[in-house]
Amino acid sequence: MSPLFEWLGKRRPEAGLTLRMSAAGLIAFAVAHLIGLTQIYWAVLTAVIVIQASIGGSLKAMIDRFIGTLGGAGWGVAVTLAIPHQGVLATGFALAVALVPLAAVVAFQPGYRIAPVTAAIVLLAYPNQDGGVVEAALERVFEIGLGSVVALGVLLVVAPVRADQLLCTAGQDALAQMAEQVKLLLGAVTAPLDLAAVQGLHDRIRAAVERAAAAADEVDRERRSYITAAPDPDPLVRTLRRLSHDLIIIARALLPAALPETVATRMAQPVAAIAAALSAAFTAIGGALASRSDPPDLAPVAQALAGFETELAALRRDGVTRELPEEAVERIFGLAFGLEQIGRNLAELLGRVRELVDRR
Repeated sequence: MSPLFEWLGKRRPEAGLTLRMSAAGLIAFAVAHLIGLTQIYWAVLTAVIVIQASIGGSLKAMIDRFIGTLGGAGWGVAVTLAIPHQGVLATGFALAVALVPLAAVVAFQPGYRIAPVTAAIVLLAYPNQDGGVVEAALERVFEIGLGSVVALGVLLVVAPVRADQLLCTAGQDALAQMAEQVKLLLGAVTAPLDLAAVQGLHDRIRAAVERAAAAADEVDRERRSYITAAPDPDPLVRTLRRLSHDLIIIARALLPAALPETVATRMAQPVAAIAAALSAAFTAIGGALASRSDPPDLAPVAQALAGFETELAALRRDGVTRELPEEAVERIFGLAFGLEQIGRNLAELLGRVRELVDRR
């Protein structure tokens, strides 16, 4: 395999987006020429701009742009016909009337950013209040609509990517980072944590979960448009967030120093078993999520957590915890709580992955 094809294989999402965006722009250009549009660039720009990484994201961009154009064109026509603006001051006043309310809308709904742009173009291009302003505004709306329709057709035909694919990829990335984080955290029972490394992994986990949340919004849009039969994505994202919070609880229990030696010595083996089981489970579930395959059994995790609980009960029975400072006891039971929660949420995640597999 040539290096080019090997590189494209690794960059398939980026290559697909490049292909869709280029095809949309070229097709919009050809169609606009065939039907004789006067300002072809509106259709071409729209076709290129609304193409996003997934169908759901593109639908939002397309709807926002069309609504923004329709509202901006209508308001621009109204201001143009209502306010004479042949001079500089009069034009400035009319432009302020056109821009201020639309800019306020954009402040709350950034997706409609095209609205004030369209209103300004309509107003400044037709200062004489002639009837041509209405026809020009309608042409702009038609051109935007044409570009949107072309983009939608390209999205559905040329290397289509549904948002649930992006959701699964982001979820796999988050779980891969969690696998690294749990090994780092639980490997620090007998030694101080590397705070910078923990924070770096947490930031990457949070970024991956936010990507999953953004993809979930696009999945919801595709579900409402009957483009996909994927299950509700929000429970999956909520479970990923809870797992990331569980890891934060564990990190706080192990900071700023290692557990007392009398505890760490006895807990080292059970905690190491949990670290290995959880890391393997995170990795395997992430792979199942990305490939839409059957998720793994969590029996090794349950067994490791049971071993930890047994040793913790033995520590309490032997009176070890009674001899420790209150702060140390709080950290031990904070660790236990975090591990208990992560076991529950991992089981919940398994159910969410099974839902996706059943809909494949």
